[in-house]
Amino acid sequence: MADAERDHVHPHGATRMARYCHGGPLVTHQVPLALVGLACLALGIVVAVVIPDSDGPAWAMAVAGCLAAGVLLLGRIGFALFRRRRAAT
Repeated sequence: MADAERDHVHPHGATRMARYCHGGPLVTHQVPLALVGLACLALGIVVAVVIPDSDGPAWAMAVAGCLAAGVLLLGRIGFALFRRRRAAT
């Protein structure tokens, strides 16, 4: 059964699950994830500007959540790029 899960394209024969846990999707889907991160930041800014702050804590939580999601996603992508370039040298 372990042979059925092997990724035959990978030179070391690692399973797909092992590559998934090692950050494979972050490398292969970097551009769409960056776009999602930028969209989260833009949504947070739009909510902060367009919707009045009279809603109280719900408004602040929506803005903070959107901004935090965007920053965390873009930060994770940046960290992965830094780590890959550092490992290559």
